[in-house]
Amino acid sequence: VQLQASGGGLVQAGGSLRLSCTASGVSGVIFKVSTTAWYRQAPGNQREFVAVSRFYNGTMYADSVKGRFTLSRDNEKNTFYLQMHNLKPEDTAAYYCYVRGTREYWGQGTQVTVSS
Repeated sequence: VQLQASGGGLVQAGGSLRLSCTASGVSGVIFKVSTTAWYRQAPGNQREFVAVSRFYNGTMYADSVKGRFTLSRDNEKNTFYLQMHNLKPEDTAAYYCYVRGTREYWGQGTQVTVSS
């Protein structure tokens, strides 16, 4: 299984970005029930949780992004997204996608930089 993340970039504070993560090498049946999540890591900081979607428990967000970020999924495409609105400079980080089915998988980071 490989995860391909994309969509990062440079944006001004208050702007929006949408990150995508596509899983290849996994069946649609498995992907549909897999946990999908986004984490981020700023320079000098530990990787932190951003959002998660679980088959049985729905979607949850870190308090710092609640109301601004939305995790959604397109199970037909084995893809999930992180729509980010009202971005703040403190959102600047490398964003990593994560999938847990029978095993755990991480995508490569995609950089999000928010200028003030």
